[in-house]
Amino acid sequence: MEYLLGIVGAGQMAEAIVRGLLHAGAMKPEEIIASDVSSARRAVFAALGLRTTGDNTEALRARTVLLSVKPQHMHEVLAGIAPAMKPDRLVVSIAAGISTVLIEDGLGCGGAWRVIRAMPNTPMLVGKGVVALSRGRHATDEDMHTARGIFEPRAVVMEVPEDLMDAITAVSGSGPAYFFYLVEHMIEAGRKLGLSDAQASELVRRTAEGAAAMLVGTADSPAELRRRVTSPGGTTEAAVRVLEERGAGRAVVEAIAAAAARARQLGRSAQERRGTGHSSAG
Repeated sequence: MEYLLGIVGAGQMAEAIVRGLLHAGAMKPEEIIASDVSSARRAVFAALGLRTTGDNTEALRARTVLLSVKPQHMHEVLAGIAPAMKPDRLVVSIAAGISTVLIEDGLGCGGAWRVIRAMPNTPMLVGKGVVALSRGRHATDEDMHTARGIFEPRAVVMEVPEDLMDAITAVSGSGPAYFFYLVEHMIEAGRKLGLSDAQASELVRRTAEGAAAMLVGTADSPAELRRRVTSPGGTTEAAVRVLEERGAGRAVVEAIAAAAARARQLGRSAQERRGTGHSSAG
């Protein structure tokens, strides 16, 4: 049987993608196969009605193959599937820092491999993701349409040049963690001011939810929305002044730059492992 989608690496992001496809009716469970070394992860996908396997080459029976493995494992995975990969397969990778060229080269044999690189983020788990797509040298418009269909049930999808993907990884791929970090510390501040854990958590979560809705629901810039809350001589101004004095804005910019640098480093490390034949998986 030929499947529509074969998943190599059945992690949480792959699970979010599959749940979105099934919920939207874009694919049926019997049209997807998932492989993973973890029996626990296979069980999660089996519960969704999918065929599962511990053999990655089984997932290559699908028209589109989704590589959902950690960047440091990509070399080993490509080496394992390359001999069995058919030239008519579309390959979509969500591994941070791994270029389409590296995947093309890893599949080898001088084939004109059709590869699309994607960077999703974890809000896909709740249908609020954003995904950037970059096409490799041999990917077609039809391939991009297919890739969009994988992610659109749970995300806004945009196409970008591949040289922007490390920046996108840093801004939106890792981005949810920055918001969670801020929320963590807002809750801590509330507790220190006398609120209970439940009160602080509910207040901050609802505030974050409302602020996010305002960001996406209006054409106003974040700076303008902040200005409207910040009355001269008021409480918000006092808080923002401390943030600015402590260099919070600069820290955010530097943190995102560090994430982009790490994405580039992951790509270089993967290329070096391929060049030396070394694998760090396991």
